[in-house]
Amino acid sequence: MSPEASELVHLTARELAARIRARELSAREVVQAHLDRIEQVDGAVNAVVTLVAERALAEAHTADEAAVRGAPLGPLHGLPVAHKDTHDTRGIRTTYGTPLLADNVPDRDELIVERIRGAGAITVGKTNVPEFAAGSHTVNPVFGATRNPYDLQRSAGGSSGGAAAALACGMHPLADGSDMGGSLRNPASFCNVVGLRPSPGRVPSWPETAPWSTMAVQGPMARTVADAALLLSVVAGPDPRSPIALETPGSAFGGPLERDLRGLRIAWSPDMGGAVPVDREVSDVLAPAVAAFAGLGCTVEEACPDLSGADEVFRTFRAWQFHLALGGLLETAADRIKPSLVRNVQQGRTLTGLDLERATVLHGELFHRVREFFERYDALVLPTSQVLPFPIDLEYPDKVDGVPMEDYLDWMRSAYLVSATGSPALSVPAGFSQVGLPVGLQIVGPHRGDLRVLQIGHAFEQATGHGERRPGLSVTRSDGRVLGRHESFGASGQEPRR
Repeated sequence: MSPEASELVHLTARELAARIRARELSAREVVQAHLDRIEQVDGAVNAVVTLVAERALAEAHTADEAAVRGAPLGPLHGLPVAHKDTHDTRGIRTTYGTPLLADNVPDRDELIVERIRGAGAITVGKTNVPEFAAGSHTVNPVFGATRNPYDLQRSAGGSSGGAAAALACGMHPLADGSDMGGSLRNPASFCNVVGLRPSPGRVPSWPETAPWSTMAVQGPMARTVADAALLLSVVAGPDPRSPIALETPGSAFGGPLERDLRGLRIAWSPDMGGAVPVDREVSDVLAPAVAAFAGLGCTVEEACPDLSGADEVFRTFRAWQFHLALGGLLETAADRIKPSLVRNVQQGRTLTGLDLERATVLHGELFHRVREFFERYDALVLPTSQVLPFPIDLEYPDKVDGVPMEDYLDWMRSAYLVSATGSPALSVPAGFSQVGLPVGLQIVGPHRGDLRVLQIGHAFEQATGHGERRPGLSVTRSDGRVLGRHESFGASGQEPRR
């Protein structure tokens, strides 16, 4: 990769889009630079698991022709994007990380992909996920594990782990993801990038097995908060195919994020009021990071809303939704999917009407306690993850700060308890451990307060600069081939990975 191309892959999405629009760069130059970067480093990281290079270059050529003609250009015109491998993409293999769908090639884009491509972005491939996006460690039997670019022996998080690792390495400037229990936030924390869990309905989903559900959402990832807001401006907004879609147009998030934070009341909760253990190394990084808010003129107090019942709410609705989506596999393929996923689906099968009734009541009570909390505070900040990126050969951390974890969800409580509240939550880079592992800070806002968390996150990012530190990966080759590649080609027109 030439020095000029290596610079391109670390520019922000907003900078790239502006330079393409001004015709200082061509879409083909930008796409080729990112394809070269994937070729250079992805053998070590394993983040982009299906590559469509020739298709992407052809689309870039078409995009450049449109610019020459003076055609209207979308806000993402010419920008390369890889989509999460649980998001259906027309003509491009979408495996969900499971051998059951290893050769699945959808015949249509789902809504989030439709909007991103409609805004002018160019698809370069798909990013790795855990099997059926279950869990916050990206490993599956189809493609293997995605490695953390800051330490290749560590997890990149999940379930949007491939997206986070690819962003950190400069493989593409924007990524889509999804989040039920932390799948946009945990990998952002592990890989020193930005992940936003929007308010339910902010980014409408279609098609959707449970269209009225509010626990799982889709949203943006990027290397900066402003770039995440740019992608949100494209994927947010009403759609008649989603019954919970919010009416606010996406354009509400496309403008500048600068805001004077003086006088804002920030609640800092290092352990969610004693509800979750947090490893000392995480706490040591976040303590000085939180002090940055005082420097921005905020009043910072240690406080946390009453989250009682949130654990039961999340686990009940998660199990119900997993059974709704995957229950048929218990009879046909239980021996071909990972055991922890089978257990989750089985838990959903045993739920009773009374279980769902209790969770529904608890959910309503939780909402009102959190609503009242945000009448006193403008934002809640807390650890995104309770642990540092953990060794890649673990399924999940079995202890946090010496406290045993009962299952593969337990260590994610700092993220999934927030999911149960329905509040928007943003993970931003907040510093590094003594051995150089990233730590994220989670900024939570009031009901539908997405713009507020973006503005606060942007101010924190500008004041601290932690997100500017990139991993130091170099070319990794063996016998002339990039290590760790997976061949992928077939009816979709995909090419072999080279």
